[in-house]
Amino acid sequence: MPRESKIQLKLFANLQAFTPPAADHYAIETGITVSDLLAQLKLPEDKIKLIFIDGVKSELNTILRGGERVGIFPPVGGG
Repeated sequence: MPRESKIQLKLFANLQAFTPPAADHYAIETGITVSDLLAQLKLPEDKIKLIFIDGVKSELNTILRGGERVGIFPPVGGG
């Protein structure tokens, strides 16, 4: 039986519209990947530029065990 854990989730810039209720204590199934998390949030992977887990740059295949701080950033333009 899958175990449930919680993460602290923060979406930045135009991704904030995808922020779920209780993002500070967002329930996940232990062992899902960041890609699985994005699918749960209905957040298209092509809208993602950077993923940070506990302040460390991470990838879509990173496994979440619970207790992490996950920050997701879109591509940002500037000039």
